[in-house]
Amino acid sequence: MRDFEQIWYACYGSNLMEDRFLCYIAGGTPKGAKRTYKGCLDKTLPKAKQTFLINHELYFAKSAKTWSGGAAAFIHPKEDKSVQSFGRIYSISKSQFIDLVKQEIDTEDALDIDLKKVIESGYLDLQSDAWYNRILFLGYREEMPVFSFTNSNYLKTEINTPHPDYLEKIIAGLRETYQFTSVEISKYLKDKEGIAGTNLAKDIAQIVEDVLSDFKN
Repeated sequence: MRDFEQIWYACYGSNLMEDRFLCYIAGGTPKGAKRTYKGCLDKTLPKAKQTFLINHELYFAKSAKTWSGGAAAFIHPKEDKSVQSFGRIYSISKSQFIDLVKQEIDTEDALDIDLKKVIESGYLDLQSDAWYNRILFLGYREEMPVFSFTNSNYLKTEINTPHPDYLEKIIAGLRETYQFTSVEISKYLKDKEGIAGTNLAKDIAQIVEDVLSDFKN
């Protein structure tokens, strides 16, 4: 199997918004967040970015200090061909992807991810106590492999509502990536676990309108 130095990283949450994702590359504090990211050792900006549909269901779970106790975005660990979550892929180096994972699981320890094994088995599980401890292989785009990460379990007992500040990043990212209308974004998000049936679901249309108004100004 070919050894890839350049890969695609697929995101589905707040990293849909490019400015936020670049904090993982160059370092910095995303607007509205409480955490400052170290950035990658190699701070080269992504070579390309594209839309990417992910056959894993998006949901919200756990309580993130970074977002004032609100939930973080995850995708189900198992593929479901009937599902399409709206993602974005960034072309980065293998070393940048490993640094990205280290920041996401909050470790300074050396981390060796055998991406060939991820491709062969479809996934690879890291330390069990990390939130994003499963590396997923999502196929190829332009002959480069696409990788993402999520929790190795479906966190059914930890479903939680995302903080509006966090959700705003996802909304802005969906608009930035897909040029969706407010109706399309509201329809996509309102039935996701963690939002469905909550007060946030009732307010989602207005939240989306408020976020998208910034794109018009």
